[in-house]
Amino acid sequence: MTETVSGAAAKTGAGLKIQRVFSTKGKHPYDEITWERRDVVQTNWKTGETVFEQKGVEFPDFWSVNASTIVTTKYFRGAVGSDVREWSLKHIVDRVVKTYTKAGLEHGYFATKADAEVFEHELTWLLVHQYFSFNSPVWFNVGTPSPQQVSACFILSVDDSMDSILNWYKEEGFIFKGGSGAGLNLSRIRSSKELLSSGGTASGPVSFMRGADASAGTIKSGGATRRAAKMVVLDVDHPDIVEFVETKAREEDKIRALRDAGFDMDLGGKDITSVQYQNANNSVRVSDEFMRAVEDGTEFGLRARKTGEVIETVDARELFRKISTAAWECADPGLQYDDTINDWHTNPETGRITASNPCSEYMSLDNSSCNLASLNLLKFLRDDDTFDAELFAKAVELIITAMDISICFADFPTESIGKTTVDYRQLGIGYANLGALLMAMGLGYDSDGGRAMAATITSLMTGQSYKRSAELAAIVGPYAGYQRNADAHKRVMRKHQAANDTVRTLHVADSQVHKAATKAWAEVIKLGEKNGFRNAQASVLAPTGTIGFMMDCDTTGIEPDFSLVKFKKLVGGGSMQIVNQTVPRALRKMGYQPEQVEAIVDYIAEHGHVVDAPGLKTEHYEVFDCAMGARSLKPMGHVRMMAACQPFLSGAISKTVNLPQSASIEDVEDVYLQSWKLGLKATAIYRDNAKVGQPLADGGGKAKKDAAAAAEAAEVIEKVVEKVVYAPTRKRLPKSRQSRTTSFTVGGAEGYMTSGAHDDGELGEVFLKLGKQGSTLAGVMDAFSIAVSIGLQYGVPLETYVSKFTNLRFEPAGLTDDPDVRMSQSIMDYIFRRLALDYLPFETRQALGIYSADERQRYLETGSYEPLEETGSAAELLDGSSADLAGRVDSSGGRVASASERIETEDAGVPEVPASATKEAHTSAELLEKITGTAVDSPLCFTCGTKMRPAGSCYVCEGCGSTSGCS
Repeated sequence: MTETVSGAAAKTGAGLKIQRVFSTKGKHPYDEITWERRDVVQTNWKTGETVFEQKGVEFPDFWSVNASTIVTTKYFRGAVGSDVREWSLKHIVDRVVKTYTKAGLEHGYFATKADAEVFEHELTWLLVHQYFSFNSPVWFNVGTPSPQQVSACFILSVDDSMDSILNWYKEEGFIFKGGSGAGLNLSRIRSSKELLSSGGTASGPVSFMRGADASAGTIKSGGATRRAAKMVVLDVDHPDIVEFVETKAREEDKIRALRDAGFDMDLGGKDITSVQYQNANNSVRVSDEFMRAVEDGTEFGLRARKTGEVIETVDARELFRKISTAAWECADPGLQYDDTINDWHTNPETGRITASNPCSEYMSLDNSSCNLASLNLLKFLRDDDTFDAELFAKAVELIITAMDISICFADFPTESIGKTTVDYRQLGIGYANLGALLMAMGLGYDSDGGRAMAATITSLMTGQSYKRSAELAAIVGPYAGYQRNADAHKRVMRKHQAANDTVRTLHVADSQVHKAATKAWAEVIKLGEKNGFRNAQASVLAPTGTIGFMMDCDTTGIEPDFSLVKFKKLVGGGSMQIVNQTVPRALRKMGYQPEQVEAIVDYIAEHGHVVDAPGLKTEHYEVFDCAMGARSLKPMGHVRMMAACQPFLSGAISKTVNLPQSASIEDVEDVYLQSWKLGLKATAIYRDNAKVGQPLADGGGKAKKDAAAAAEAAEVIEKVVEKVVYAPTRKRLPKSRQSRTTSFTVGGAEGYMTSGAHDDGELGEVFLKLGKQGSTLAGVMDAFSIAVSIGLQYGVPLETYVSKFTNLRFEPAGLTDDPDVRMSQSIMDYIFRRLALDYLPFETRQALGIYSADERQRYLETGSYEPLEETGSAAELLDGSSADLAGRVDSSGGRVASASERIETEDAGVPEVPASATKEAHTSAELLEKITGTAVDSPLCFTCGTKMRPAGSCYVCEGCGSTSGCS
């Protein structure tokens, strides 16, 4: 039994001297900020219903509308409309920071009251400037009359007794009621192939999972707006492992059958509740012994729970195949690598690590919890595009101090969880915006440079955390379980240090960070030997869903960027779609000139990807690879990034490896096998469209009937078309015709184009002069001109030629002497853009994304490409009293930004995506679907009805901040 250490009694040395790094002496952080009032109105896009409204909330002027909306709806306490309702960011930051500062003083963390004040100002500055955020329970509970719960992650335990099993249901229920999640391992429960003491046969863990799943579903439906979050783990040598593995896959078969019979089986549908085991993530805990048996093709023994004897032998490869097949079918189960997890365990003398939290990043002792905080990495990128390691390290040690203080006053859902947490003081510092940081630095996510940068940052974060933990141990004492586990803890610290020594840096930026990390780990070993450590664990990489939006992060956790086009809410209401603001920064970093940056960003706005973007070198494509889209990252790209960071984390990484729908079961097996070999602690996969229970526009029987009706109609049309014989006729040009000749220069090559039109102005012929008369090039261009001219006269629309020949990429390419077409990817690209400008109407060109110089200038001045006679004068558009452009709706139903907003966005190099491509899109996921024509396989938000996007092992809604189980 360990003795709990808490309060001032644990103090062994002088308090901390807090250095002022971020805030300004003599000036409160709030006084350095311009504050503004906003109205927060949240609407369910699906139903049109207003689900939340609070007017006059106060936020810094640099906070996005999305961030302020999420904080207002999620974290402001007090009934809406009452006098006690919080209405300013200052209220919740003061509520939290002052509670932490007061507890730090009471428990002896600070040398003087002046140091406590500096701590308060520094923490406040970091929070209001979005440098980091605590996890959601802190914002929910700290400083309120509610229990001061600060932890988001819980691990429970269950033994092979009915009392323990029923207690599991109870404890899980209380945790779900509070909006959190928990995980546990059921491997202690006897299998259905073993006998009870009474002589009967045991029920087995899968049967008890059914009761827990029903309990979780009931509590969720009792008022929560998100599914219960839970993780269920079973060891691979459990005799019921096959039943466990296939449990959710068989339920998916049931979903398909019921859906085809006309039942509403969408997520949240009225009939989905009849399906079991849907409230948990399932994972198999595999051993090195099992994985080696899979490699060798040998047999593997399943063991009795009470005696440990082998009661059944199975083919390891066959069992591994069943695991991978189930994951291929329904995304469950994931794998947790037991020997790797416990080889990095700092407290093995207390007990093994058997389970994780629902998202698999927190792995520690049974009946424990972890409070989390995440840093916004992009905030530490200097103007010269190098990472500020020194500033990052200072932020980390301040945040770790605050997180440890919170354990002194925190409340916990059960007594056993409270005792373990206080005795071992597990922390979970992490980060968000890694994907955006790497892109801004010109580093591909799936590249050696990107992985080296991520590894060194992660190493510095954890090294600096343990350094501060050792410093705290000298002041307020090591954690109560340290002496029992001292040798093991110090061994793991040496493993981290050794892993840091193996990192091979590739450029100045990551070598600077690596140097700081190396110094931090040297201090960890030195101070740890002398003082011990205050915390058994220090770091994890969590999904950072809601808090990621609070910090205005482009990317969550360790994830790459979701897509290059984003959905942005605007002050005053409405929204617009923009190109990710990291893109122009990355292009400038890689040496592209302003004209080239503009052309590439325009191309991304139209197409949603960089393939064939004008002037962009193919070797730079990888910098802009995203989770979704034309150049989506390969599955092993995700695995390799996790493997680069895993050796520098106390816990694990919340992340799902996405596979395309076309992926095979062998692909799943490869991801799981390579993850083990590369030293990951856990892996989960998701194959696109694997799950049936995803919300669609019209599900169930109606969708089936509509599909059948559409197929029948298509068949009728096909039969009718078969009977129609189409014979094209040639429309010749008159003998005397209107024509125009254009001289041009593309990338230094000169040429001439003569175009002739019919009497109605329709283009009928094109002649191109390039190269010397009689040369091969001149002959080819003559033949091409004749082919295009005949096609035009036989009725091929000009817009068809334009869509086919623009964006063709070959030399000569580059700058032109045409003010309307400033950059061209080739002569063909230029010619057909020029023809479009000369002969196509504005509406057709707008759909193709082709605008004249005057139209682009009008866009900057008025926020619209359209001619002024159609939309009103510029004065009217800029005059809010006569025509409020900020609230005007364009012809596609999307909102047009105000002129000031549009100009500001243009200056940042992030033009709006064409409205024709974004009709009815309300999130980045929906926007990507509209632009690329590909589906994003994620659920709709229960709160606001928009499509969520992946975040770690869960989903998060960028419209309102709701999550599918993680905070």
